[in-house]
Amino acid sequence: MKKLLIAGYETQTAGYRSAFSLLGACADPLAFPPERHDSGSLRAAQPGIWSMACLYDGLVLPGGGDISPALLHCPNMGSRNIDEPLDHIQFSLLYAFIEAGKPVLGICKGLQVINAGFGGTIRQDLCPASLDLHAWEGRDRIHRTKAAKGTFLYRLYGSRPLVNSAHHQAAGSIGQGLRVAQYAEDFVVEALYHERLPVFAVQWHPERLCFSQAKDGMEDGSRLLSYFLSLL
Repeated sequence: MKKLLIAGYETQTAGYRSAFSLLGACADPLAFPPERHDSGSLRAAQPGIWSMACLYDGLVLPGGGDISPALLHCPNMGSRNIDEPLDHIQFSLLYAFIEAGKPVLGICKGLQVINAGFGGTIRQDLCPASLDLHAWEGRDRIHRTKAAKGTFLYRLYGSRPLVNSAHHQAAGSIGQGLRVAQYAEDFVVEALYHERLPVFAVQWHPERLCFSQAKDGMEDGSRLLSYFLSLL
């Protein structure tokens, strides 16, 4: 059985773990509390990070609060629900799994971690019109997107995937080596992939669209999660 690390707390990752369990994979949350980390380098690993990259077949960077703008050397311009120790761990895990040559999937915040990890920027708060399309308001927002031809998203879902969103931030400038696979109608980036590495991410939530949860024409998120498992 393939073993995944979900880089989030047990109380906040049940949906991800359940979705991967239905697909026959074992997915574990972080098993230790985040420690204070003041090295100033996102690449500096926490104790145990490198061994975790050896123990697991792949990494999932899940949704959650916003990345600390201080880590990206930016002022706070709308970021909230920040957990800086967890941010450090997530960035360290990203680099450790990349160095180990193992696949990484980012979901929602995880897309922003991957983009920032490769030198991209974050739009800290979307404009009101985009918030109406993407932001959580007691439920996911459902909207149509555009997938780029030849990408993994196009192969999985065709040219016009209908997906869910629950976010107020988005990728800004795109990180080095990353390519855009999917846009929303307001040009918010909905998916990224690395041109050489087994690293990709979506801004939407496939774990909430698995099997019977995909309704009203929405895409079945299990296809994306299965694709990730096929890379392990």
